[in-house]
Amino acid sequence: MSAPLRLGVAGLGVVGGGLLKLVIDRAGDFDRIGAPMTVTGVCARNRSRDRGVDISNVAWFDDPCALAKSPDVNVFVELVGGADGSARAAVEAAIASGKHVVTANKAMVAEHGRALAAAAEKAGVQFRYEAAVAGGVPVIRAVRDGLAAARIRQVSGVLNGTCNYILTEMQATGRPYKDVLADAQRLGYAEADPAFDVGGIDAAHKIAILAGLAFHATPEFKDIPVSGIESVSPVDIGYAEEMGYRVKLLAVAERTGAELDIRVGATLVPDDHPIGRSEGPDNVIVVESDPVGRLSFQGPGAGEGATAAAVAADLVAIARGEAGPMFAASADQVAIAQVRDAGDDLARFYLRLALSDEPGSMAEAAATLARRNVSIAAMQQPEMDEEAGEDEPATVVFITHKARVRDVATAVEDLNAQAIALRPPSLIRIEDFD
Repeated sequence: MSAPLRLGVAGLGVVGGGLLKLVIDRAGDFDRIGAPMTVTGVCARNRSRDRGVDISNVAWFDDPCALAKSPDVNVFVELVGGADGSARAAVEAAIASGKHVVTANKAMVAEHGRALAAAAEKAGVQFRYEAAVAGGVPVIRAVRDGLAAARIRQVSGVLNGTCNYILTEMQATGRPYKDVLADAQRLGYAEADPAFDVGGIDAAHKIAILAGLAFHATPEFKDIPVSGIESVSPVDIGYAEEMGYRVKLLAVAERTGAELDIRVGATLVPDDHPIGRSEGPDNVIVVESDPVGRLSFQGPGAGEGATAAAVAADLVAIARGEAGPMFAASADQVAIAQVRDAGDDLARFYLRLALSDEPGSMAEAAATLARRNVSIAAMQQPEMDEEAGEDEPATVVFITHKARVRDVATAVEDLNAQAIALRPPSLIRIEDFD
């Protein structure tokens, strides 16, 4: 049996509280699997809050850096969150003090991973972060270790459960985004301020981490094109379903020569693809590689139990003496990836227009697209309601052939400026996973 881990846990929110319950209430389980551990110190903002577990005999620290440096701690568990501030300072202090680090902090790993990996290697300590991506789904270990000998071509997925829940409910009920978001907040799937989730930032942090693992090249986070689901309409979800697609907040990373093609945004995905089939708050990640082929990982991406279990799994790995570099390659072999200009991508698009119901409107719209080198592959024009007033717009849905993203965006700007467009166009990229 290995020597006991002496844990210093900073951050006692949902995940931190769940971890304390696992380690303290189920200590015998860890002893039996050869990974004994005890919590010797904790740090949080509120000392008196009930965490559902007795920590009266655990040393309390008001400063996470002091906890990280404590001689009674040999593994520092950072669950504070945030790319910088006290979380990053405490992690750096722990590494400098020769402590192993386990974190669930996706923002910090995505934005400062290379520097932290180099510091951990120099200090000879482990830096583990399974819980930073997809909660209880062990995708970090699978990509880093299980696919170490494979050549990964693409990593893609639904990486934010809040968005997946909202889009699933919108499709099932036809209700608008704002109404379903309010339900998600009541059920605890969305924060009071959901911008980080619905705006795509959370998913972008996760795909940046997966890209670093898959391609041994980490992108500058600020270079990743990111958009969210706030403008997705039930109308678009309905049309997508009729055409065999589902709307998902899709995160994709793919190596294209010396560049990294990485993006996050609302996307039409085939409904028979593993990502298209994902439901509710689950995460799903698909890894395409040679010679393995396609692997899919699906499960709860957040929540007390799933995320705490992922943190505990990293602790067990440390207790068992498992070692390895943070990004599956030594820090000096992990490059800063050049992110491909998204405007140069070739992609198909779904485009919904609300046109004035006058002769020639559709022809004028098609001509506007053609002038920007965007050709139409398919068109759908629902019949107008006979009871609709004369001022009601004529809806037309175009599916484009592959075109440069930049050209499509410019064409949409042109359309929006024309008198024939009675409402702003709705544009959603299509991902066919060719």
